[in-house]
Amino acid sequence: MAALIPISTFFIGCHGLLALGLSYRVAIERTRTRIWHGASLAEVASQPDYLQHPNSWAAWVEKLAQQWIGTRKADDGMLQRTVRAHGNFIEYVPLGLLLLVALEWMQAATGLLWFLGAMLILARIAHAWGLIQTYGPSAGRAIGFFGTWLVYLVGSVACLYYSLRQFS
Repeated sequence: MAALIPISTFFIGCHGLLALGLSYRVAIERTRTRIWHGASLAEVASQPDYLQHPNSWAAWVEKLAQQWIGTRKADDGMLQRTVRAHGNFIEYVPLGLLLLVALEWMQAATGLLWFLGAMLILARIAHAWGLIQTYGPSAGRAIGFFGTWLVYLVGSVACLYYSLRQFS
């Protein structure tokens, strides 16, 4: 049996892997910095120290984390940037993928679907990379948000076109 929306499914899979990678980076940074909630050392001051009297499970996990990941006490903003890259991804990708799925169900042109899917994944990779690597404006962030906005614009107009075409 042929897949109903193979192009959208491909890009959903790509974005799922990218989301996993971004989530992993956040988890690693939280482990390194010992900032379990929030994104700065100032926010840590108001939180309990979960490792002050750990249970046996937490002590074992802590030992492994120290061996494999290590810790970093200086607040260089990396956690904040990784959290923001993941959050921005979660904010923008669902609508982009929804546009892609809707267009594929409407039997939009295959080239349009591949263009939108490729543009979205490349834009989100560029944005995450630019945001994580550089504090403030960067080429990656600019490419990422303009690319995402292009997907939103073209995908939205195409959805309107294919929808209205059904009424004529």
